[in-house]
Amino acid sequence: MTGVVADPAAPLLRLEVALQRMLAGVAPLPAEEIPLEAAVGRILAQPLLARLTMPPWANSAMDGFAVRSADVADATPDRPVELTVIGEVSAGQPARRPVAAGTAVRIFTGAMLPDGADTIVPVEETDAPWGVAELPARVAVRLAAAAGDHVRAPGSDIRAGQPVAEAGQIVRPATLALLASSGYGTVPVHRRPRVTVMSSGDELVAPGATLQPGQIHDSNGPMLAALATAAGAATVRAATLADDLPSVTRMLSDAIGTSDVVLTSGGVSMGARDVVRLALESVGRLELWRVAVQPGKPLAFARAMRGADDVLLFGLPGNPVSSFVTFQLFVRPVLRRLAGHAQPEARERRRARLAEPVVKHDERRAFLRVRLAPDPDRPGGWLASLAGGQGSHVLSALAAADALAVIPEEIRELPRGAEVEVWPLHGEGD
Repeated sequence: MTGVVADPAAPLLRLEVALQRMLAGVAPLPAEEIPLEAAVGRILAQPLLARLTMPPWANSAMDGFAVRSADVADATPDRPVELTVIGEVSAGQPARRPVAAGTAVRIFTGAMLPDGADTIVPVEETDAPWGVAELPARVAVRLAAAAGDHVRAPGSDIRAGQPVAEAGQIVRPATLALLASSGYGTVPVHRRPRVTVMSSGDELVAPGATLQPGQIHDSNGPMLAALATAAGAATVRAATLADDLPSVTRMLSDAIGTSDVVLTSGGVSMGARDVVRLALESVGRLELWRVAVQPGKPLAFARAMRGADDVLLFGLPGNPVSSFVTFQLFVRPVLRRLAGHAQPEARERRRARLAEPVVKHDERRAFLRVRLAPDPDRPGGWLASLAGGQGSHVLSALAAADALAVIPEEIRELPRGAEVEVWPLHGEGD
């Protein structure tokens, strides 16, 4: 298919321009209804209104005695008010008798307030025994209580028809509890993007396999599959791709038939055996090649059609750090939009001072692997130290890093103490 011309002499695309092209026309995937208990981490496809009022009736916030506030208005430790106990009420059942003048009902947290009662006296403010105990015939109240004390009013949490969740909101455990309380057993969420991950290179063998001369273990495949899953995708790892154009083209075509996004790593630079970019051009429309980021310049992106649906194809660089960084910059926002996030590009950003001087390529925006620590000279501030060597093959520094420090294109070097933007890693979706 036609597309952009892969010209190595063309200017490198800035990050924002490349990402804008990738996100163009990308919309959240269709909704599906799933059981509430399976919804944590998923993105709501529509706003939800409470189906119930909670609490539906007045109930007790304490273990104690339901009484009339008028009966205990004068109670003090020195002059307690004695009331006749006419029964008890626990959560899940209504009281059998109303509270009349001079009487009390023992009540437990969450139980319905009996008719006639308007306040709760905690058990510790009476002479009744604490904990498991027989129902007393009488109780001495040692504290005055106003109407409404320790009473949860109907609708004091939510009311039927009230908005309880927004479209594009991630379902967290607390959201799940609110939706359950609001009357939901199933919820509409966007379908997870289906992602196929493939690594390219004749030298690659499966992790754990015995290495022969010239071979290395495939680290990109497991890493990218884990990153995609963490970003909300339903991920499938396919076999590694040989450096052979017909076989790569065939495997990409197969993946297009079942995927929303295809991630490859390797084979997109300018070497004689870098066939992945050519395969992307064969099965789809090449939208861009090479971006002004360090590491990660030789990135390719294409679109293919499956019926009326777009399939997005990413040819990430083969060096593992480049593959990781370009996933964070480009693939993660695309997956988040497909999954339904209201703000697909949102991520935590901080400011930090460099603990040491840094040097970078002067035409590309650099993303240095750093470790963050509290800044001893600036309370509340952060200090960023290089996590190790910054070569695009240095996995040990990537694994040790907990943030990326961003150095703009126009800057070649920065001194120790310079302030930079940092993107913490290992948070949601990373």
